[in-house]
Amino acid sequence: MKFLTFKINDKVTYGVKVKREDAAWDLVKVFADFKEGDYPKTLLEALQQNNTVDFQELVRATIEKVEASDKKAEYKYDFTAIQFLPPVTPTNNVIAVGRNYAEHASELNNEVDKLYVFTKAPSSLIGDGNVIPSHSDVTNALDYEGELGVVIGKYGHKIPKAMALDYVYGYTIINDITARDLQKEHSQAFLSKSLIGGCPMGPYIVTKDELPAPEHANIVTKVNNEIRQDGNTKDMVLKIDDLIAEISKYVALHPGDVIATGTPSGVGAGMNPPLYLKRGDEIKVTIDGIGTLMNTVGE
Repeated sequence: MKFLTFKINDKVTYGVKVKREDAAWDLVKVFADFKEGDYPKTLLEALQQNNTVDFQELVRATIEKVEASDKKAEYKYDFTAIQFLPPVTPTNNVIAVGRNYAEHASELNNEVDKLYVFTKAPSSLIGDGNVIPSHSDVTNALDYEGELGVVIGKYGHKIPKAMALDYVYGYTIINDITARDLQKEHSQAFLSKSLIGGCPMGPYIVTKDELPAPEHANIVTKVNNEIRQDGNTKDMVLKIDDLIAEISKYVALHPGDVIATGTPSGVGAGMNPPLYLKRGDEIKVTIDGIGTLMNTVGE
């Protein structure tokens, strides 16, 4: 299943992609009319309840009722009619991993560390199709980083590596927008990577049953349809289970938390001369089995 959060007619709701259609079922509306009793009002709430309720089975059963009705068209919206929002906004900062692809570390003259972690503020999150501000008042070096995002499905602390994948709910796409000049000036990553609009995410969370090989997925980033990054998650230095086990030694992971797993080579800062984003640029990040996250740089 592909879950998303979106705005329609000034109302924020969440849903699931309609099979073989570029459309979404409005799950809040569906549950209100076809499910007896309480139901999750947001995707984060659904993830938080996932320990006690098999949410995917609930969605399947309820959608079957909708499809059998003669009013099913009232419960779905074409993608052209909605505004994509970040599929989930975690209660904590987005956890991000740097230098997790050897060639990317090399292109920025960094050594591959055993673990290099920073965070991005939730206020930096935007959805597919939304505008990334240029932030020209504070930076002249806005860069892109296409990444696989791991969405946590249940609480865990000090998770054994052998059990780590049991804590994954699904996967998404992240564009780790970075102000390279600020990153260098501050000698740390938080502010340079937490600018408003600095964490495009989406368009969906794809449940892990639909992406059985997340560590053998192509990642392609295009700027104005020019391929800049062409990598594969098999080249991650630390794999998904390594990251979950190591991070959870120190930080408790909660449902809805997101881990950005690092980026392949090909970022603007690694080019000679550097090629940073400018107003009007369109950035597309595509990951096999998930889809394409597209954003443009605005004023």
